Amino acid sequence: MSRICDVTGKRRQKGNQVSHAMNHSRKFFEVNLQKKRFWVASEKKWVTLRVSSAGIRFIAKNGIEAALKQVRVLAA
Repeated sequence: MSRICDVTGKRRQKGNQVSHAMNHSRKFFEVNLQKKRFWVASEKKWVTLRVSSAGIRFIAKNGIEAALKQVRVLAA
């Protein structure tokens, strides 16, 4: 399963690891994903999402209903 946030769509990025001597080597920057359960009152059930920390902040600010609407738009 790929490491993609369900809410924001964030995925890993590729970049350079730069040492003090300015040597460049390729590396991946992984997304900070968490598996979280959210209670959806309108559907009266728990929903499990793999969300980044930015996705958790989005849900805290806008609510789970808005986040699920965004998830369904991204999936379609």
